[in-house]
Amino acid sequence: MMVESWLAVAIALVQLAGEVRLLDLQGRPVDPLAGVQSRAIVAVFSRTDCPISNRYAPELARLHGAFAPRGVEFRLVFPGDQPPDTIRRHVREYGYPFAALRDPEFAFVDRAEATVTPEAAVFDARGNLRYLGRIDDRYISAGRMRPAATRQDLEEALEALLSGRPVSAERTQAIGCLIADLR
Repeated sequence: MMVESWLAVAIALVQLAGEVRLLDLQGRPVDPLAGVQSRAIVAVFSRTDCPISNRYAPELARLHGAFAPRGVEFRLVFPGDQPPDTIRRHVREYGYPFAALRDPEFAFVDRAEATVTPEAAVFDARGNLRYLGRIDDRYISAGRMRPAATRQDLEEALEALLSGRPVSAERTQAIGCLIADLR
C-alpha cells in the first residue's frame, strides 16, 4: 500500500510540473522524450494480452535492428496498470531488444492520441509528433489479416524523417486492442 501511495504522489507531482513521465519497470519516473540524443524516438503502445501486439514483436525487432544504428530509439509503452513482472516476462519471451515503460495514468497515451495496441508514435529530436498509426497494413480488421504487408508505414515514416523529407502519411489507422478497455 505504501508503494502505491508513493507512486500516486510521484505521478501527481510530475503532472503538476506539466511534464509527461512514464515509469520504468523499477517504478522510477522517466520522461520518454527528454535528454535523448537520438534523431527520432519510436514509442510503440503495447499490451501483454493483445494478440495483434504480440504478433508484431519480430517486425519491431527487425525495425529496431535497422534503425537503432541510424540514431532512432525505440520504447514499448504499456498503458494502464499492467504489473512490471508481467511486462518483464513478456519482453523476455517475445525478444524485444529495447526498453519497456509503463503509462499507468495514460498521460503519454493522451499526448500521442494513441487508441489501440499496437500503435506507433514517432517523435522527432525536438519531441514533435511526426507519425501516429499502424506499423504496416498487414491487418485489414481485428480478425482479418493479409499473408504479408503491402505497405510498411512505420518504416516509411522513419525513412522520410531521417532523410529530411515530410512524412507522407502522418496518421494511419492502426488495428488492434483498444486502449480504452484499460481505463
